[in-house]
Amino acid sequence: MGLLEIIAVLITLAALFSYANHRWLKLPTTIGVMLIGLVVSLGLIAAGTVAPGVQTWAEELLTSVDFNETVMHGLLGFLLFAGALHVNINDLADRKLTITLLATCGVLISTFVIGGLMWQAFRLVGLETPLIYCLLFGSLISPTDPIAVLGILKTLGVPKSLETKIAGESLFNDGIGVVVFLVFFGLAGLDPQHDHMSTAVVARLFLTEAVGGALFGMTLGLIAYKMLKSIDSYQVEVLISLALVAGGYALATRLHLSGPIAMVVAGLLIGNHGRALAMSARTREHLDTFWELIDEILNAVLFVLMGLEMIVLSFTEQYLLAGLLAIPIVLAARLFAVGLPMGVLRLAGREFTPHSVKVLTWGGLRGGISVALALSIPKIVNGTALPARDLIVAVTYCVVVFSILVQGLTVGPLVRKLDLRQADHP
Repeated sequence: MGLLEIIAVLITLAALFSYANHRWLKLPTTIGVMLIGLVVSLGLIAAGTVAPGVQTWAEELLTSVDFNETVMHGLLGFLLFAGALHVNINDLADRKLTITLLATCGVLISTFVIGGLMWQAFRLVGLETPLIYCLLFGSLISPTDPIAVLGILKTLGVPKSLETKIAGESLFNDGIGVVVFLVFFGLAGLDPQHDHMSTAVVARLFLTEAVGGALFGMTLGLIAYKMLKSIDSYQVEVLISLALVAGGYALATRLHLSGPIAMVVAGLLIGNHGRALAMSARTREHLDTFWELIDEILNAVLFVLMGLEMIVLSFTEQYLLAGLLAIPIVLAARLFAVGLPMGVLRLAGREFTPHSVKVLTWGGLRGGISVALALSIPKIVNGTALPARDLIVAVTYCVVVFSILVQGLTVGPLVRKLDLRQADHP
């Protein structure tokens, strides 16, 4: 199937699913589109028993799409930039310590807790899996997905300080999570470029990817800011912002820097200083409209893909049991990874919105990034099949589906039940 056909099918399905959701289900777009995709997947699998050609066509479409490449090197940069455009940088600065701890220490704590517990869980269901692959799973499932989180945040109505923590953590911890994933990817012998992971190599990888990505994003943002400030033509200015993301993300990847972190930093700079000092009111209106449309369209396409992906995944009874065990394990690790840093900050005298830990735990959604990282694990290593790969992909998918459909649908009622609008703390 050619590229044009794939794009045509995905956009058509995204439009149809979005229409059905808006017309009848009336769920948040990300949840509704993914739910419809899952139902359609089950329908195609069932139809395949009667008309095999239907399922074969669907499998051909999905195998033609490299999910990891599509998300990590296609959609992610645009979605992160669009999300960062509307985050107030002063609010982030006021809560920088909390966000930094959650995005770094929180990811590391969660990775090791999940890895250790899943090592035992896999053994419990008869799946002997090396600890390093369990830690690899922990690293890819620990970061909350900014695409899913920001989509749900629009409808929550949580206090501003809590919203900033959730948005800030989700925007930055995926970049940190990717770096941690790359470390364990190398330790597992899956990356020929990093087959020897010493402390120095890990430190260099972190500095290059995370710190280098942030500096690169700031540099790109400043260049774009200067260009925007020197003209007043909304068509050209929107095009500059588009080039900033497309060209900047591609260049960051080529330079082995963190593209996600670079796009977040660039988006924050353009969305704050650029919006206030370099754009006319007309340009701001057109820029916001353009990136809102990009955000909605790409979100719909991503969650269509996630819903349909079930058609080509390998599921066994043991994999499903492991996935069901992983759900409470991931939630418990999230609770510990959020509660510990915030507990330390409370002891240091910092106050938080009541029930912050509960909302951050239940609102820490997993999404396309986790699935994309899982699918990046090779099926064959040095001529030998890697059984852990299909297991990790299946378990990741179970956790993500639960996260989006169950947590995503209930985090709003949880916020209303806790009545968080009465109190707000920095």
